[in-house]
Amino acid sequence: MRAAVLGLGGVGASAEAAARITVPVEFLVQWDDERVPRAQSLALFDALGSAEKTLHAHPGKHGEIPAVEWESTLKFFARHLG
Repeated sequence: MRAAVLGLGGVGASAEAAARITVPVEFLVQWDDERVPRAQSLALFDALGSAEKTLHAHPGKHGEIPAVEWESTLKFFARHLG
């Protein structure tokens, strides 16, 4: 794996597993997520072992990801995989 876009599903993830992720990461958080508590998402982001990680947080519930994030994800992968 050379890059990853993660987040929105941190319920089953552990800090130990996150610490082993060292590739560049773009991490998505919906600030009012009803499925994944904000504190849990932020703790998982903090636990990531990557030296290059960015947190993208937006207001809204779990499925209310703004369209701008899809474009950002494509640009992120193009930069790291292209």
